Amino acid sequence: MRWGKNDERGSASVEQAGLVALIALLLLAAIAAVAAGGEVKAGRGLAGAISRRLACAPRLPDACRHHPLVPAYGWPLARLSRALAPAPEAKPGPSGLPLVPVDFRRCRRESCAVTAGPHLTASRRRTTAFTQLDDRRRSLGWVELTYWLYRPSLGWERIVRRADQTQIDAASGVPVLLKDDPALVPLETLPGRNHYDFPAGERPPWQWHVHGRYPGWSD
Repeated sequence: MRWGKNDERGSASVEQAGLVALIALLLLAAIAAVAAGGEVKAGRGLAGAISRRLACAPRLPDACRHHPLVPAYGWPLARLSRALAPAPEAKPGPSGLPLVPVDFRRCRRESCAVTAGPHLTASRRRTTAFTQLDDRRRSLGWVELTYWLYRPSLGWERIVRRADQTQIDAASGVPVLLKDDPALVPLETLPGRNHYDFPAGERPPWQWHVHGRYPGWSD
């Protein structure tokens, strides 16, 4: 069964209501501080807190402190995911323009995926890879990481990496930062991942095949 756009909007209503309540409480605190003769510095700090909560609201719990890979896979496999991530590569689209992988939630046209360097497009979109992890260390001794790359008009490219415990240990010092490129987005915790609409030629092979790690948030 497929959901329509109204269903996707409805699924976010609880998070939106919580965010509105949080902002209201913060604003009340700001008014109280001003009424009590609070300093401008405190107001700036409050504004920063509000902006951080706004940025974190659509994400998973704890995502304000960590990269989304961490709550999805844990630190060791998050570091491995970053270490094995493929370098962004441009490929010619139907119009001949060089296209790099982008976040399909923000870019669905060739014009916003044209490369302008190793990490950004001409419209300043970040290169992006969506990740899928299959941990078979107990049975087979390895972890399989799949990187799904989306280029508008070209559809999806699949890149698979496997690693054993030795390689996981070797990646223990790899930093996992939100600013790193390509941006990595774990499919297991991507809200509404199975309900995005695509043209027939661009439909993701991973839809309905990725098990959520936070059912209350990602299914």
